[in-house]
Amino acid sequence: LQKSLSETFGADKYSRARKEVLTYMFSRPMQMALYFCTGVLDDETLFHHYALNVPFYTHFTSPIRRYADIVVHRLLSASLGTRCPIKMEKEAIQKQADHCNDRKMASKRVQELSADLFFSIFVRVRP
Repeated sequence: LQKSLSETFGADKYSRARKEVLTYMFSRPMQMALYFCTGVLDDETLFHHYALNVPFYTHFTSPIRRYADIVVHRLLSASLGTRCPIKMEKEAIQKQADHCNDRKMASKRVQELSADLFFSIFVRVRP
């Protein structure tokens, strides 16, 4: 599969863009992770990470990237006792998580449409 993909990417000035778009399109069917407040969910199996096979998992990146990551950093710091507890009800945290999920889905949809457009043009001009 890798050899076939490498040949498809080519070596011209658009090869990197083709690689990014096609790689993205192949990963599109994967289930997207969702933000949620653990305090509002009773089913702990939802905390499981399938690929890593761990029962409890949280993910975040640098808090300069996304608001959701700032929230996770603050909640994790509070749970470890390195900062003051968060003065928010779990329902309010879940409402923020829902909003972050909505924005992430909208962003993903725009990215998908952009990739579809690029792929359509690529197929049209490809001999």
